[in-house]
Amino acid sequence: MTGPVLPLVAVALVVVATIGIGVYGLRLARTTSDFLVASRTVSPLWNASAISGEYLSAASFLGVAGLVMAYGADALWYPVGFVAGYFVLLLFVAAPLRRSGAYTVPDFAEVRLGSRGLRRLCALAVVAIGLLYLVPQLHGAGLALRATTGAPVQVGAVLVAVVVTVNVAGGGMRSATFVQAFQYWLKLTALAVPAVFLLLAWQGDGRPALDTPTPPTFLQRTTVEVDSSTRFVVDEPVTVTVDGRQRRLEEGSTAVPGGSPVVFPAGAAVPHVASLAPATGLDWSRPLSGAGGVEHPLYATYALVLATFLGTMGLPHVLVRFYTNPDGRAARRTTLGVLALLGAFYLLPAVYGALGRLYVPELLLTGRTDAVVLSLPVAALSGPAGPLLQALLVAGAFAAFLSTSSGLLVTTAGVLAQDLLPAGRGDRAPGRVRGSVRGFQLAALGTGGVSLLVALPAAALPLTQVVGLAFAVAASTFCPLLVLGIWWRGLTVAGAGAGLLVGGGLSTLAVAATLTGSVGSDGWPAALLAQPAAWTVPTAFAVMVAGSLATRGTVPPDVGRTMMLLHAPEGLGLPAGSGPPGHADRSSPETTARRRQRAVRRTAP
Repeated sequence: MTGPVLPLVAVALVVVATIGIGVYGLRLARTTSDFLVASRTVSPLWNASAISGEYLSAASFLGVAGLVMAYGADALWYPVGFVAGYFVLLLFVAAPLRRSGAYTVPDFAEVRLGSRGLRRLCALAVVAIGLLYLVPQLHGAGLALRATTGAPVQVGAVLVAVVVTVNVAGGGMRSATFVQAFQYWLKLTALAVPAVFLLLAWQGDGRPALDTPTPPTFLQRTTVEVDSSTRFVVDEPVTVTVDGRQRRLEEGSTAVPGGSPVVFPAGAAVPHVASLAPATGLDWSRPLSGAGGVEHPLYATYALVLATFLGTMGLPHVLVRFYTNPDGRAARRTTLGVLALLGAFYLLPAVYGALGRLYVPELLLTGRTDAVVLSLPVAALSGPAGPLLQALLVAGAFAAFLSTSSGLLVTTAGVLAQDLLPAGRGDRAPGRVRGSVRGFQLAALGTGGVSLLVALPAAALPLTQVVGLAFAVAASTFCPLLVLGIWWRGLTVAGAGAGLLVGGGLSTLAVAATLTGSVGSDGWPAALLAQPAAWTVPTAFAVMVAGSLATRGTVPPDVGRTMMLLHAPEGLGLPAGSGPPGHADRSSPETTARRRQRAVRRTAP
């Protein structure tokens, strides 16, 4: 481990750049429209960079490599699903959603079904998903600082929370767009440049092949620091040194007290923390091997694919980005750009995960596989190259935390400001909060504070696992609402509300049971709760359809006009959304979506 100077300098530079770019965006942010949707003037390339920047979170930058290191081929479904979800978004949602004139998911729900109650229910779901996704970003920041500087986990979490909250409260979406676009290219550079040097160092150094039938081994005498009392599994008997005394570890499960440095001899098989159960040998290189103790790997794979494919279209901080495009054609071009940018990025984490098994296998023992990206350069490269490349990776990691946290905070604060904060008597009233810039800023400060309070005492879990559960909740709530709302005329308020409650409730209960460990790790119950999307998503769709058929008499009478609003080619000259309250007409409390819907009614037969 290198000294803390270079990583701290890297973090400081990223923070300064983020604040500087945010201040530049602040100069251009004046209206509520600027704060919520950047006045719908973001170009496709700029927006694709910003979407990629906020989408590539701590789970992408650190977690995917950690999962690949531990579980091998089975973990590759995460990046595949993260990218492919945008293809589903492109096919079914992007352009119609932009044509709706709405600028939040709750706003779309009201445009489509005309219900304020459903809008508030959607707002609560946005807040829940936002917090579930935001907490791992703060954990990731703490992990990055601890792995490179030894600082307490709380330091990184507080730093990211403060910087993001100040930046978002000051400039909103306009500021966040500039910041996130810059941070995507920083993240891509931070992963790509060290990967080249690591692959060059790996060539011809005599390391064993990754698919050998033996477990990972220590190639040299290695000291492993155990922070807390740890139980790990020994695959082969080995004699180690603990606190200066020799101790023989027999095959099976054993415990080592916290604060004890454990010295392993060269050639010893690497034990693994009991809760990890990584794949070894040939199992690491082949899919459906049951790595990680998964008893039903085929089900787990299909459930993960379903969650990542469909969860992407339900992530509020992703959806809001398409409201910043000027039109539906630009939204489609933005999605194509995102597919290319994400595809380029996700080629890299697998490289780090694979090389991590060769150079830093001790992470399997400590369970900190999420730190493989940050630990690898120093372990694999000699001289100043290792610390320098590690500092570059720390900068990229903090760019990931900051950009994703910014997007989540913008979206959550925007929904709180529009739907859940108290409203004043008039748009120009001095005490008005809902829908105002002041309301957005108050919501941003509150959301940042609550997420930090939740993150600090929460138990540390694998980053990608927590984010994957957030995808499952999103896929079980907003995915059915958007798909049915856009493509089926028969959706009703009662059906949509019932589907949101059932899908959201079941997936949330599964997430809570998984995170708290209240259900054992064996059998079908554990598998169903660990990856709930395979049954919660179909259930949510079925409940929405059944509830709508049972209340078919309440289908909105103007559904035909609304569907034309969503699907008519924009070349017909139908009126485009002009922005949220305060953009075109500050004196009107009506939403853009309602204004556009009335205009369509005037032009429709």
